[in-house]
Amino acid sequence: MLNPKEKTTPAYDAKAIQVLEGLEPVRRRPGMYIGSTDNRGLHHLIYEIVDNSIDEALAGFCTRIEVTLHQDGSASVADNGRGIPVDIMKDQGKPALEVVMTKLHAGGKFGGGGYKVSGGLHGVGLSVVNALSERLQVTVMRHGKQYSQEYRRGAPLAALKVTGKADTTGTYIRFWPDAEVFEELGFHWDIVSHRLRELAFLNKGLTILLRDERIDLDYTFYFEGGISAFVKYLNRDKGWVNLRPLHVEREIDGNTVEVALQYNQGFTENVLAFANDINTVEGGSHVTGFRSALTSVLNKYARKANLMREQDPNLSGDDVREGLTAVISVKVREPQFEGQTKTKLGNSEVRGQVETVFSEAFTQYLEENPPDARRVIEKCLVAARARDAAKRARELVQRKSLLESSTLPGKLADCSERDPSLSEIYLVEGDSAGGSAKGARDRRFQAILPLRGKILNVEKAREDKILTSEQIRNLITALGTGIGEKFDIGKLRYHHVLIMTDADVDGSHIRTLLLTFFFRYMPQVITGKFLYIAQPPLYKITRGKQISYAYTEEQKNRKLAQMEGKPEVARYKGLGEMNPDQLWETTMNPQNRMLLRVEIEDAVEADKIFDVLMGNDVDPRKRFIQTHAKTVRNLDI
Repeated sequence: MLNPKEKTTPAYDAKAIQVLEGLEPVRRRPGMYIGSTDNRGLHHLIYEIVDNSIDEALAGFCTRIEVTLHQDGSASVADNGRGIPVDIMKDQGKPALEVVMTKLHAGGKFGGGGYKVSGGLHGVGLSVVNALSERLQVTVMRHGKQYSQEYRRGAPLAALKVTGKADTTGTYIRFWPDAEVFEELGFHWDIVSHRLRELAFLNKGLTILLRDERIDLDYTFYFEGGISAFVKYLNRDKGWVNLRPLHVEREIDGNTVEVALQYNQGFTENVLAFANDINTVEGGSHVTGFRSALTSVLNKYARKANLMREQDPNLSGDDVREGLTAVISVKVREPQFEGQTKTKLGNSEVRGQVETVFSEAFTQYLEENPPDARRVIEKCLVAARARDAAKRARELVQRKSLLESSTLPGKLADCSERDPSLSEIYLVEGDSAGGSAKGARDRRFQAILPLRGKILNVEKAREDKILTSEQIRNLITALGTGIGEKFDIGKLRYHHVLIMTDADVDGSHIRTLLLTFFFRYMPQVITGKFLYIAQPPLYKITRGKQISYAYTEEQKNRKLAQMEGKPEVARYKGLGEMNPDQLWETTMNPQNRMLLRVEIEDAVEADKIFDVLMGNDVDPRKRFIQTHAKTVRNLDI
């Protein structure tokens, strides 16, 4: 007897198998190629084209790249490289340009001699942009002629043709993102400029111009100092320990290793690693080699210069990385990345190459700059003493986090669900809001942790002081991940960590303090997509027996304009003003609530903003506030 379900299940036979031809796979599953179809994926289209121009620069043929954001929502990228080949490919019967624009995995980066070093290894960049564009125009200057072709959603409208003469070489591509694919259209100056600035730092001597026709603004990025200038840029306003950054660049076994380093007076590490200009956010062999050499060289120098006593233990990796800012850039002939996202470098030989190059250069730097060397070692020794105190505090926190839920923080109202993927925790300010939240929650899967007052500003404190804070210890223990070297994201007890604060100045401050803590000490909670900000309503609108809520000023005005008569409008100042039913319905009910997921789109910019807003230096914070004052929304006075 057949299973009843089988009667309604469609037949699974040869007819169910589909073969997607050409660029159809890209349009069906764009996320596989550009990560997402949201704002991030949209901007990825620009980066794919720019990366091809960068590859021309790495090959020594391109000195200038121009990126333009046009009035009509399109974007264009022009370079003075060699120009995409236009001759006929015999096996395809088409010009090489049309092949790379319409075929996946077609390009000059598969060992054919087109490029010695390249970031785009999969040959999908241009064809993916073409597939996801409603319209695309490409112009190539090559062989003294100008060649042009136009596409619609990846398909050529006509054959490639000569449209004029050219006294230079290069490629110009303009594209209109497809509204059928992307959730929102419109490029952002800030997002594009951050990436282009980064690329200009990584390729010294390369000129990159960004022009925005919509706001009549253009800016040129050019850094003769390369990554040494990059480190100074990252360390501005932070107070330098070694006044002159270390910089080394050397070719070894066909690969190029470049490192720049400078210590600042802060407590956090900021190491950016790149392989063929791709930001390897998960590190890899080049980072491992750098860290190994850093610890070894500083220990050897400290003992040789009698800056450490014989009985003193060696400095640890944590000690030598406190306040460190470094940029590691390797150019590898045959890079091995983990997946299409290219977030981790896997070449085992690169570790030894970076270790060798950096060890020799850093040793020489310390010996030639004794005052700077002494200041660096003294900072490391202070960090070591603080580490001992932090270790004791951390072990206390670790022990607490290993205990059963009955000994979790007394303020924590835990949920009964034990599957982290089905559990969530609300971090709320104060006992009043905590009481409302406890009354509103669904105790099966929602936990509540009230935080008394403002938590410690971790931007201004070392780990040992941070771990003496009861509020932070409670938070770490409740989450269950531990902290520092023993941090384990796999032990996170809730896969939804929600910050829920009042919609006023104090609430914004507490939210920023919590975000700073997560960014500096638990970034995996952010990158793992576990951290959210709850959005309680700003207004309650009452008209007779009808009650509605508005989450923004604009939404309130829209609702009022649609109502007849004069409804009563009340502005919520705090979560404690809501009764449990209202809080559940507006902010905690998964069916109705609005959540903002916290993401790090640009690590460099995030580091800069947290340092400016939460650091010790007042002047940069004052300038930031003055610059952005006009864009503030929902200001509570």
